[in-house]
Formats: sequence, structure tokens, C-alpha cells
Amino acid sequence: MEEKKVIWITGASSGIGKALALKFANEGWIVAASARRENLLQELNKENSNIHSFPLDVTNIDQCKSVFKNIIEKFNNIEISIFGTGIHDPKSEREFNLDKIRKIMEVNYFGTINSINSVYNYYNNKKSGQISIISSVAGYRGLPAAGAYCASKSALTSFAESLHFEMKRKNVRISLVSPGFIKTPMTDQNDFPMPMIKSPEFAAEQIYIGLVKKKGFEIHFPKAFTYFLKFLSMLPSSIYFKIVEKGMKKIDY
Repeated sequence: MEEKKVIWITGASSGIGKALALKFANEGWIVAASARRENLLQELNKENSNIHSFPLDVTNIDQCKSVFKNIIEKFNNIEISIFGTGIHDPKSEREFNLDKIRKIMEVNYFGTINSINSVYNYYNNKKSGQISIISSVAGYRGLPAAGAYCASKSALTSFAESLHFEMKRKNVRISLVSPGFIKTPMTDQNDFPMPMIKSPEFAAEQIYIGLVKKKGFEIHFPKAFTYFLKFLSMLPSSIYFKIVEKGMKKIDY
């Protein structure tokens, strides 16, 4: 009987992370699911016994290391680590709430870096496996009422690109996930139309295919939306600003 593969997912209590945990578990993987809310992780375990709860606050460096150690002790191996914890608060960003801006950077960027730090030596010595970072198309260029969120995702995207060069020499794949609008508790805060918004299940399916069945660096979706944003990202600032400002008038920003 083939031994089940193991994946570690952070941000697994809701949204894309939850859908991913269920997707991989339904495909027969052992899922080490991490998030702050242990009760929601326990509910996932009730839905699928392949999902195991490992509560974690990614802003706590020592806790990231201890949770990783616990996962290894229980399962002996992690094939894929996908780090996707994230927060956003459009209202606070409009008001330039410095405390909230710092919190967004602490969770989205440094929380992911803390998670990567906990597995770095493991993959470095293992010489195989995959580290995947969930960023966003918001990391392509700056967007209204999302300065800290865009900055955190842009930082993650650049970090993933840099890490790719280093880990490729060690036979460890680095992948970057750049979703468009996905209906989650986080995007429910947005008070503007979100073009081509997709379900968490759609996102999980696309990510699963990208992680397991393909070998590319970036997993981005939905393609019609992400390729348009990639095109915008290549435009001179003067043209980019005019296009975005025109869109802002339509949503009464």
C-alpha cells in the first residue's frame, strides 16, 4: 500500500486554506492544518479524518518551529508546505491606521517568513519537496485602499522569486500562488465590485493542479483576470494610474 503524502497548510481555518485542506485530504493526502482558531481546525478533522489540527500563530517564531517539529515527529515527512496566512482591512488603510498597517505586514509577510524559517533547514537537508507561498495579484502593483496589503504581497512575491534561485540548486521547488478575487471572509470586507470573483473551491482546485500536476513557478487564476493585471503591471505609471483612477470613479471610491 502506497504511503500517504503529507502537506502542511497554514491559514487553514477559512477561505482558500480551508478549501485547500479539504481538497488535499479528499485526494488522500495527510493534511497538517494550522491556524489560530483550534475549534475550526477540529471541525475540519470531523469533516475528513485526514486533516490533523496543529494550532499556530504565525507571528510567533518559536511556535512556528515547535509546530513544525510536532508535525515531523508525528508524520516523519512533509512533501509540501504551503503558507497562506493573511489579513486585510480596507477601512483601516483608508484611514492610514498605522497599527493596522504594521499588523498586516506582521501577519502577511513576516508570518510567512517565520513559517518558511521553520522548514528551511529541513528542505535544505532533504534535497526534495516544495515550499509554496500564497501571495496575490495585489502584489503586482499598488491598488487603492490596499497599500499595506499590496506591499505585503509584493514583498512575498519578490521573496519567493529570490528563494527560487537558492532552493532550485537543492532540488526544492518554490512556487508562488497569485489568486485574483476569491470569495472569503477577507474579501467580504470589500465594498466594491470584484470582477471574476471565484469560490474557494475553485481556488483550491487550481492550486492543487499547480502544486501536484505541474512544475511551473507561478500558479495564478482566473487566467482572464490575472493576465489582464499582468498587462497593466507592465504599463508606464502615468497610463496605469489613469486606468485605475477611471475604475475608481465607477465604484465611488
